[in-house]
Amino acid sequence: MERKMKKIPMRQCRGCNEHKPKAELIRVVRSPEGEISLDFTGKKNGRGAYLCRSAACFKKARKSRRIERELGVEVPEEVYESLERELEADAGE
Repeated sequence: MERKMKKIPMRQCRGCNEHKPKAELIRVVRSPEGEISLDFTGKKNGRGAYLCRSAACFKKARKSRRIERELGVEVPEEVYESLERELEADAGE
């Protein structure tokens, strides 16, 4: 009897536009209240955009405003700075 392979959910990074397994990416989420944060678990409520865990992809997505287009809201500069700090903290662990 042939075993079925479990399907791995793929998502596209908004920085480099590469498709990668969802577990390898970080989700930037806009909550129903409009708050923007990083979701390391992938389970928070709201609209999401995915990024690789690299500063280069974050910078590309920030410069091209891809996160804003994906989430449908304007992302304030201080939110970008906060997200960058969270990303650096995650990379340091």
